[in-house]
Amino acid sequence: MSVVPARSWGVLAVLCGAIFLEGIDVAMLNVALPSIRADLGLSTGMLSGVVSAYVLGYGGFMLLGGRVADLLGRRRVFLFFLGVFLLFSGLGGFAEEGWVLLVARFVTGVAAAFMTPAGLSLITTTFPEGRQRNQALLIYAGTAAGGFALGLVIGGLLTAFGWRWVFFAPVLFSAALLIAAIPLLKETGRPSSARGFDLAGALSVTGAMMLLVYGVVRLEHPENGWPLTVAVFAGGFALLAAFVAIERRSASPLVRLGILRSGPLVRANIMAALLTASFFGFQFLVTLYLQELRGWSTIQTGLALLAAAADVILAPILTPWLVNRFGNAKVVLAGLLSGLLAYALFIGVGLDWTYAAMLPSMLLIGVMFALVYGPVTIVATDGIAEHEQGLAGGLINTSFQFGAALGLSVVTAVNVAALGAATGQEAGLAALRTALIVPLTATLLGAIVAAVGLLARTRTADRVPVNAAT
Repeated sequence: MSVVPARSWGVLAVLCGAIFLEGIDVAMLNVALPSIRADLGLSTGMLSGVVSAYVLGYGGFMLLGGRVADLLGRRRVFLFFLGVFLLFSGLGGFAEEGWVLLVARFVTGVAAAFMTPAGLSLITTTFPEGRQRNQALLIYAGTAAGGFALGLVIGGLLTAFGWRWVFFAPVLFSAALLIAAIPLLKETGRPSSARGFDLAGALSVTGAMMLLVYGVVRLEHPENGWPLTVAVFAGGFALLAAFVAIERRSASPLVRLGILRSGPLVRANIMAALLTASFFGFQFLVTLYLQELRGWSTIQTGLALLAAAADVILAPILTPWLVNRFGNAKVVLAGLLSGLLAYALFIGVGLDWTYAAMLPSMLLIGVMFALVYGPVTIVATDGIAEHEQGLAGGLINTSFQFGAALGLSVVTAVNVAALGAATGQEAGLAALRTALIVPLTATLLGAIVAAVGLLARTRTADRVPVNAAT
């Protein structure tokens, strides 16, 4: 087995730092929202818009970001948008009015949409396909998941000093990453030799993704009216259909539709969306339970969810061994079954539960992330040509992001509908238990997709390599 140069591990450290930054940035803001509203006097709609603006920018531009990295150069795109991320995170810290926060979060989301797939494709083109790349991706995935979990704790601590530090801390971290990245990162391969830029395809797919994500966000607020929500979804699907028609005729398509003929890639993206839908929906419900029904502080809540970050340790240590021993398909299925058990155990949650009663679910969720996030990322990028690695990274990250938005919106809508006009702790607990069915169902569907992939794999060959697709 060839030895990976020390520089490559330095590159991985920088890119892991970037995905960790993206994770803690989202989680820290969620913790700081009540303090921001109290200080700036924001309405509930404006506060919700601060969160939605980031999701719209991230989810809307992710697919475009991945392809642009292939076309213009991954290093160039990563460094430029890391700088944009730094600047607009700082702008959010100086905000005195709601609209400034909206602009800052939207542009920060757009920056992350370009930066994240560029970073992932730098890993997949730096490390050779096989065990070395798998290990690198598993470390990267564990770091990403750890960022979301640790961000809750870090956000609670920073908010105690002042909510503006939730924006200023990423500025300092981004600056350190930028200083390290400039000498370490090298352009991997030549930019794609596409004969031109597919502007019509870029506009249609970006518009489609933004409308679809906005439609998902509107699900959280059924009181705003269903006709407009349905119209937003209809517009999104119409633009998506136009995008497909444009790509079929384009001489240099933004997305080569043939890439979607890969069953493993499609299954990996479906499982990615269902994974994050279940986790973010569950995280939101647990936060409601601990803070609103039990009266726990933000720091206590963050520490309670810290056990779910067990994947930070398991992903780089246990998961590579399991993947090498059993293959991605079986590991992913085992991870999703762990998550299914975690959510099933939590359905019986009560107002008198001790943390010891919650701990098994938290730990099992950490196991789920450790066994699913990294291997699914491997499957989504394995066997993809080097000049399309940015596109593959954009697809899988779009699935992760879209799933997170969908899960959060659906559990919110179900929780609100189940609660109705009822008040009190018992009513809140009953509504929460009903909404917990959403992450349970999402994980069950993910396990079914994984099982289908495993059956398809066993039918096509008696024996497959370790890195075989799911």
